[in-house]
Amino acid sequence: MANALQQLPSSQGTAQKAMLGTSLEGTRPTYIYKVVLLGNTSVGKSSLAYRYVKKDFKESLPTVGCSFFTQTINLEVATVKFEIWDTAGQEKYHSVCHLYYRGAHAALLVYDIANKETLKRAKLWLRDLEKEFLPDEIVVALVGNKMDLAVEREVATEEGEEFARTKGLLFMETSAKSNHQVNDIFMAIAQELLRREQEKASALSPCGRSTVNLGESGVRTGCCRL
Repeated sequence: MANALQQLPSSQGTAQKAMLGTSLEGTRPTYIYKVVLLGNTSVGKSSLAYRYVKKDFKESLPTVGCSFFTQTINLEVATVKFEIWDTAGQEKYHSVCHLYYRGAHAALLVYDIANKETLKRAKLWLRDLEKEFLPDEIVVALVGNKMDLAVEREVATEEGEEFARTKGLLFMETSAKSNHQVNDIFMAIAQELLRREQEKASALSPCGRSTVNLGESGVRTGCCRL
């Protein structure tokens, strides 16, 4: 489901608070995560979100403010519900975008592989995230989009990989148009978020074992940040 949101979000968004509930089968824990898409205008953020949620491709006009999508992933050990915030990439919205990614659990930094300048902008977005979050508070993926324009490539795969490696980011190249690795990047984010949930649970357990009962129903979210 996609709804255009023109107003600023509340700092008490759904993704920031735990709610009682059950997964579809009633046997897996459910986690709600807020995911934000950041990057320059025209890098394909809206198309990535639309492809992932609607399983289709459409050319989009620049987002005004923010758009909102939801998607549920049913995994063997848990159900993950993504609340996906697609932010505007125009410079005039940059100063207010921190209001949209407040409380986020994951971020996709999207650039266009055929436009080197958009990678520079993605790096600036990362600086903003680093001011807002501690390293273990948010999962960040660097995404080189528009693989369908590989013949016009200005950013080598190795350049994106190296930057992601030095910053400890997930990395993948995608194409919303051809559906290349779109599902894969969101799945990688889900798996990393769940891995961190297990890590936190193990750290809290006095005997070093996970306190998360994967057979227990309920909704859990990552650490919130108001």
